[in-house]
Amino acid sequence: MALDLSEIRQQITQIDRSLLKLLSERHRLAFDVVRSKEITQKPLRDEKREQQLLQELINFSENENYQLEPQYITQIFQKIIEDSVLTQQVYLQKKLNEQREQSIHIAFLGKRGSYSHLAARSYATRYQEQLIELSCSSFEQIFEKVSSGEADYGVLPLENTTSGSINEVYDLLQHTDLSLVGELTYPIKHCVLVNGQDDLSKIDTLYSHPQVIQQCSQFIRSLNKVHIEFCESSSHAMQLVSSLNKPNIAALGNEDGGHLYGLTVLRSNIANQENNITRFIVIARKAITVSPQIHTKTLLLMTTGQEAGSLVDALTVFKKYQIKMTKLESRPIYGKPWEEMFYLEIEANTNHPDTQAALEELRQYSTYLKVLGCYPSEIVKPVDVR
Repeated sequence: MALDLSEIRQQITQIDRSLLKLLSERHRLAFDVVRSKEITQKPLRDEKREQQLLQELINFSENENYQLEPQYITQIFQKIIEDSVLTQQVYLQKKLNEQREQSIHIAFLGKRGSYSHLAARSYATRYQEQLIELSCSSFEQIFEKVSSGEADYGVLPLENTTSGSINEVYDLLQHTDLSLVGELTYPIKHCVLVNGQDDLSKIDTLYSHPQVIQQCSQFIRSLNKVHIEFCESSSHAMQLVSSLNKPNIAALGNEDGGHLYGLTVLRSNIANQENNITRFIVIARKAITVSPQIHTKTLLLMTTGQEAGSLVDALTVFKKYQIKMTKLESRPIYGKPWEEMFYLEIEANTNHPDTQAALEELRQYSTYLKVLGCYPSEIVKPVDVR
């Protein structure tokens, strides 16, 4: 005799609560792991160990006939591993930088519900129990609030997997004394948000930030004669659509933000690229010290001479010291036509002797060199299995 649906749901609820209890126990063990590594000075990540763990779990599932797909097992446990790595990372960074504040002020673009707001929450909640949110209408205002001390941190988008680099943020980095102290990624899941109507064909006006419009250009082209209204942020667009309450308008933004403004999802997954991710940077007034056990990045600002091969000569320094360069971006220098400023992101800690030697040698090939920040990366790349 088949069980009643309510009984099945009760069983599922009980299993889910048991899973939560086990996940909590595993999370707590991450602190025991990092205390042990703190003594031995081993790196936080052991990718070979992670590969072995995932393969053992897949094999165990197959031997026990659990009927779970390897991809399913891998996705779940990679997320668990990511939580463990970031938990350990925060533990070391708090101790190293003596972070004792009970609350922090953090500035972000847009109003509550914007992607920058959600990314700021994601970053801050790992480090602090209390968060005071400061909404900003422009990237420049974020820099100003951090510079003045009104905000402890600012969170800014730097690049997106669909629309590329955020040039305005790169340009502002040229003229600041603030330091990069962190980075993180946040998944971007755009949808059409409306005031309750359910007919997409009636929508003739879309509100959103230019970046969101660009990232959803293919979906927008599929609509008939839609007018675009650009807003300072996607959250501002959601607020406008909610307050105007018209059947012919919609906002492009995220579902969580839409709920804050009483909007409903009319169409989801509308971005050009399914795996749409934005990388954010975190800025502060003072630089931080990064543990040598942590995956660390450094962002450099550099100019070279105008001679042929001058940039190539500079970049060979990283090859000499076996330092991996993950990003090379160029931007024009205002007031100097045809001259460019280069942003170089490397996987290196400025406290390491090899990095210090590389930077010293790099100065011989550059006309200007500045370290914009050395910071822990919260981007935990999953290991490959099979």
